[in-house]
Amino acid sequence: MAFLARGKMVVMAGAAALGLLLTGAAQAQSCGDSAAGFEAWKADFAQQAKANGVKKKGLAALANADYASATIKADRAVKKAFSGSVEDFMKRRGASTIISKGRSLKKQNAALFNKIESTYGVSPGVILAIWGMETGFGSFMGKQNTVSAIVTLAYDCRRPDFFTPHAIGALKLVDSGALSSSSVGAMHGEIGHTQFLPGNVLIYGVGNKNLRDKNVALMSTANFLRGHGWQPGVSAEGNMGAIAGWNSARVYQQAIARIAMAIDGD
Repeated sequence: MAFLARGKMVVMAGAAALGLLLTGAAQAQSCGDSAAGFEAWKADFAQQAKANGVKKKGLAALANADYASATIKADRAVKKAFSGSVEDFMKRRGASTIISKGRSLKKQNAALFNKIESTYGVSPGVILAIWGMETGFGSFMGKQNTVSAIVTLAYDCRRPDFFTPHAIGALKLVDSGALSSSSVGAMHGEIGHTQFLPGNVLIYGVGNKNLRDKNVALMSTANFLRGHGWQPGVSAEGNMGAIAGWNSARVYQQAIARIAMAIDGD
């Protein structure tokens, strides 16, 4: 899925949750809209990362990060992916297939979804809707280098404040072993079965935070939704605020709610 605010956090709230220093001398001093200044910026950003607790492995991953031209190209085209009506969006994204397969996977993984609902209060339909919408139930989790993608977006002048906490998060995940410098994911640095941004993995990821593990990813997604106000026993349509925390595009939110209710209604 093209990125708007997937697995998101409000910039300053997320920065506070990660303990980041986004002002003062530790902050990288420039941004850019081409590869020309990227290497110099990385040297500055390394100081900010170090001040925020990134250690040797994470700093090495930063040093080896490349300017991700494909990520910038995808970012410039992101709004088009969410254009049109919710009906058009659902048709483009194969909603009927997601509903059909989601119902089947709900039955096949009944014990897992029962555990998720009893632990987090989040019904299966919305988890399956997000899983299906994001990666086709894990069939495609992306091929872009995660560290290069998210670091490039932190450098890019369009939204550096939003992506900086996630870039720091990615480097910390490298330090912990949940990511490596060669890990791949979606174009905007999203990770795993449901496509978390790295900073949110630190906050909402459960267990070993390996979101390429299906169970970890689905439980972490439920944890995220609970953390964004999901109300147990209320339909997906009645939990639009929590879904909006996942993605800020209105057509996406409406599509997820409709797909979730169709799956849960089976």
